[in-house]
Amino acid sequence: MSADLQWLLLRNNNSFTVKRVPEGPVFSKEPGNLKNIHSWKYSGLANEKTITVKDTESGIQLAYRKKGAAPTAVRSAYSTVSIRPRSGPRRAVGVAAKLAKRGYRPDLRPAVLARVSALLVAKREKRAVPPKKARGKKAKTA
Repeated sequence: MSADLQWLLLRNNNSFTVKRVPEGPVFSKEPGNLKNIHSWKYSGLANEKTITVKDTESGIQLAYRKKGAAPTAVRSAYSTVSIRPRSGPRRAVGVAAKLAKRGYRPDLRPAVLARVSALLVAKREKRAVPPKKARGKKAKTA
């Protein structure tokens, strides 16, 4: 089944669709949708080539569908790349650039970088805030 036909069937009847406001934007919670926007470009169900970003205990995993994978294959159809939490955003840039250079959905590169960067920032340990020094009259009396 072509991707266009799949999108025509999925766009109105989809269990992942989130409609909060009647006149507002329509979001999607489907796997492989990097921006969570209900559109054909970002759809993880209708497109053959998708990139999924997952947050795991060991770091962040990027899973992408192999080029010649059968439509019925599940686990063997995906290849994964792990990004350790301490490796920083430059590792994510390299992985996304490698996928884009091979012609694997270069239009998704900014979305992948944004998702990975947001997950890395969320995983970063917060620094302890130093206590504020007393100034003025309080410093003189102490």
